[in-house]
Parts: sequence; C-alpha cells; structure tokens
Amino acid sequence: MKYCVAIPGEGKMVFMESKRLLFVADFPSVQLDKDLYQPLVQIPPSPHCEVCVIVPVRNEAQTLAATLTALIYQVDLEGQLLDPKRYEIILLANNCSDDSADLARSFAEQHPDIALHVVEKTLPPTEAYIGRVRQILMDEAYRRLSSLGRTRGVIASTDGDSQVSPTWIAANLYEIICGADAVGGRIFVERAGRASLEPYARACYLREVGYRYLITELETYLDPDPHDSFPRHYQHYGASLAVTAEMYALAGGLPPVRTPEDVAFYRALVRVNARFRHSSLVRVVTSAREIGRTNVGLANQLSKWIEMGRQQQSFVVESAAAIETRFVARRQLRVMWWCALNGYQPDHPSVASLAETLGVSAQWLVQKLSQPYTFGQLFEQVEERQQEEERWASRWKFVEIEQAIGDLRLRLESLRQQRGQGDFGVGAIGLD
Repeated sequence: MKYCVAIPGEGKMVFMESKRLLFVADFPSVQLDKDLYQPLVQIPPSPHCEVCVIVPVRNEAQTLAATLTALIYQVDLEGQLLDPKRYEIILLANNCSDDSADLARSFAEQHPDIALHVVEKTLPPTEAYIGRVRQILMDEAYRRLSSLGRTRGVIASTDGDSQVSPTWIAANLYEIICGADAVGGRIFVERAGRASLEPYARACYLREVGYRYLITELETYLDPDPHDSFPRHYQHYGASLAVTAEMYALAGGLPPVRTPEDVAFYRALVRVNARFRHSSLVRVVTSAREIGRTNVGLANQLSKWIEMGRQQQSFVVESAAAIETRFVARRQLRVMWWCALNGYQPDHPSVASLAETLGVSAQWLVQKLSQPYTFGQLFEQVEERQQEEERWASRWKFVEIEQAIGDLRLRLESLRQQRGQGDFGVGAIGLD
C-alpha cells in the first residue's frame, strides 16, 4: 500500500500536469446545434477576428456612448492603434424603453471601420434577465469564433455602463497568450459617482476593496496558484470577463442562472481546472449607480451599505483567522487530492485531522477523495458540505471589517518577513 503524507517534489509536477489535462479532457463540452440555431448577427465575422466583445444593454442610453467610444479607440500595449479587423463588438439591446438601440446603431454608422453589430430584441419575461442575455451573447461569440477555427479566440464581456481601458483588448490577449484560459479584469468605480455616495456607503466600499486585496495577498502565501501570481486582484465579474472559445465550451458555457451569472461561470471554470488570471493589466471603470438590473451586484451592494448607514449597522465580514484556516486547509486538501489522483493512499489520521479543521465528516471526506474529481469540484463539494453540517459557521463568527483588516495586516507583515528569509509564497508549490 502506498501512502502520501508530504508535498510532492518538483519531479512529479509534470506528471500531475499531464494527469490534469487528461482528466479535464473527459468533461462534456457545451452542446451547440448549429443546424437549429438562428444567429444573432447575419454578417459573418472577419477572417482576421481574434476577439469577440459582447455588450448586454438595457436602458443604458446615458452611459452607452462612453462605453462604445472606449471600445472603438483601442490600442496595443505600445500605444499603437489596434487593427479594427482583429475584433468585433456584438451589442444586444434587450427590452429597452429608452433609445439605447438607436444610439448604438447611429454609433455604428459613424464608425464603419469598426465591426459593431447591434441587435435589438424583446425577450419574454422568463428570459429578460442579465444572466440569460449574457449567455445568448457569449454563445453567439463562441459560434462565430468557432466558425473561424479559433479555439483560442477570445470571448470578452463588458457592460453598457462601463468603460474599458484603451489597452483592454490587448491586455486580455496578452494574458491569454501567456497561458491563461480566462481573465478577470480589475473593475473600478468611477470617481465622481464614488464621491457622491453617502459617507457610510463610500467608507464601506473602500474598506471592502482593501479587505479583499489583503485576502488575495494572504492567499498567495498560503495556497498560491502558479497561474495567478501576485500582484493580482479578486474580481471575476461580467463588466470585464474574457475566456477562450475552447474553455468556454469545456466549462459548459455560461450557466443558465438568473444571477450572478458571472460568479456561476467562474465556478464552472474552476471546476474544470481552467487557468484563471485576475489581471491587474486589464482595467474597466463602471458606474456607481444604486439601482441595478439584479438583486445582487455592485448597485445592490451600494444600496445595502446606504441603508446600513441609515440604520447604524456595523459592516461585518469573515475573520482573518477563519480565512487563514481555510487557505491552509485547502492547500493540505490539494496535496491529498494530488496523492489520490496518482494512486497514493492518503494517511487516515491526516485525513481525519483535516476533516476536523474543515468542519466535515472524516468518513465523507475519505469517500470524496476516492472519487475522480478535479480539485475545483472537490473543494466546491467541501464548501457545500460545510454549509450542511454547519460546524464551520458555528466555529467562526463574523467580525467588524475594521478588525478583520487590522488582523490581516498584522498576519501579512509576518508572512512578508518570512518570505524575505526563504522560499515562502508564490511559486513555493507547483500544485494545480
């Protein structure tokens, strides 16, 4: 009987990578019946097209001109104007009661050198939500890139109230060329809108950004991802989300959920071991509107913070201790998964100890480790089991965000010093 009780050495990393690729290849791809499908855009894509940008729009007349202007004047990473034949834009104006569609069509007429395809639809109530609209657009982009044989062609999503940076397309392409399968861009709230927020909501927003960044840095020390090294950020949302055509299919396409469809898609990518890059090079500015298209997302969160301020409620979050425990346990679980994948029997006392830390049944964890999951699938099931058993939630109480930020800063100061003294942090372990 072979047992695995230590982190594998570098000599086995290549073998594990081949196992990862073979296992991922067994996943079913999204089924797209071209014979039954009615395309959104009748004009075929340019044979030079590498990127298909999709923009879901519903009553965005106030911001749409800025959105389209930013997309039209794209440059490469050296500042030279990007060849417009390398990308196209598909805009779907659904169920609009303003002149968004007319504005977009006028914009297309004024810029004939840009492939801007404007589609206007009135969807039935069962389909008139952002998740479905983004899915329709991304499916169309996938089909168009596939018709060109571009498996590494890029489906790039943004929103009608957002303005991408001048190098947005080039930066996404750069990350894909460097090996990423999908890219989340850094999303900023525009300054004027942020400044006009009520003081408590603005403070909550700024604190959450700092809190999330500290968590991201802690993760790079305790459970680093070799394909998503620091500096990086924490966002993977529809205002700036790019994915290769082949990975879009492998993940099963955008999940059919009302919202948040972007988070659901990110989880689908994690399940199939996609190399996801949270790139600081890819940047977008979005509006600070307080009324959004869904009951989740930034607009909804801003509204909640405003109400919390009026009710004098504290902003509470997960504690630094809970976050650190989760990252350390996840890394230990990743090693056990790797061992099981390669025919090594995990040490039972170690499994029992890890199960206790995670707040799940040891017998359940042993059973799950014997199944041929990807690590993304396995950890998602662990999180679901944690909710069912409720031991994790009862053990770790939420704290005020100010306390969590202070504790994270103290812990990171210690880890930064350790990293300077030895090989601790990004690249310390090559597990996928």
